[in-house]
Amino acid sequence: MNEAGGTGWDAGRPAAAGKGISSALRITPEVAEAIARGRPVVALESTLITHGFPYPENLQIARDSEAAIRAHGAVPATVAVRDGRLLVGLSGDDLEALATSRGAAKVSRPTLAAGLRRGGWGATTVSATMIAAHAAGIRVFATGGIGGVHRGALVAADGSRGSLDISADLDELARTPVAVVCAGPKLILDVPLTVEALETRGVPVVTIGSEEVPGFWSRTSGVRSPIVAPDIADAAGIVSAQLGLGLGSGLLVCAPVPESDAVPREVVESAIGRATAEAGERGVRGADLTPWLLARIADLTEGASVRANLALIRNNAGTAAAIAALLSD
Repeated sequence: MNEAGGTGWDAGRPAAAGKGISSALRITPEVAEAIARGRPVVALESTLITHGFPYPENLQIARDSEAAIRAHGAVPATVAVRDGRLLVGLSGDDLEALATSRGAAKVSRPTLAAGLRRGGWGATTVSATMIAAHAAGIRVFATGGIGGVHRGALVAADGSRGSLDISADLDELARTPVAVVCAGPKLILDVPLTVEALETRGVPVVTIGSEEVPGFWSRTSGVRSPIVAPDIADAAGIVSAQLGLGLGSGLLVCAPVPESDAVPREVVESAIGRATAEAGERGVRGADLTPWLLARIADLTEGASVRANLALIRNNAGTAAAIAALLSD
């Protein structure tokens, strides 16, 4: 792999203090050449691989995402941590190793330093992937859905003080100039508060071809989109203008899940209500809550949410690649 800046790290050992994030980066030759030549590149996260799906489905969706990006003429750059290095771009063998790894840590902004120091594999969340993408010079990043303000984060169902469970994704969007393409906030979140929190942080929320912010598995959320782009070309123009202003913040570009794979919103809301109540009864909370809810909702929708999830991941990758290509042009 090519090294991007600095003298780099020995395996499992931290770089010297003060060298900055670039000293930890390892960029594959293909990705480095594409960046240098101004060709379109799209970053991809890796928690999807380690924590989103079981093997071999996780490997297949990772390959499908990269294939969708290549089909639009862009270069995929899956991001992960391994042995003290922040990898930007994974080989086929790397994808296989990550997909079959056990105990890979989730690496976000708060845990990036610890993840680099611990050795072994680490999977990057939205925030850590944005950090790596920006450091490498990549402007567009595709993911499934972003985190946000959880239901009950401000006020619990019983009226008591809430959990303050708010994703670091929101602050990362406010501080890192990368366009994040997703299918909207997950509907298990408080979508109105999530959109409001993004507005407060100065993050543009753009929806392609819909008046409403999409609801991840569903094409609607009941929340009006702050900015509507009629098509991908218009969305790319907004991305170009936002990043060109030098404001220091990113933006969220929402692409609704393909209609043929979408789950009706009322079905999703019903499953979320039941799953949330069961989680409360069982005392599931904190970091365990989201994966538990997603698994339970998959059961309650008889796998429809999983099928929608797979479809939107591929669709987001292709949409991000099309935007990156237009930015490159």
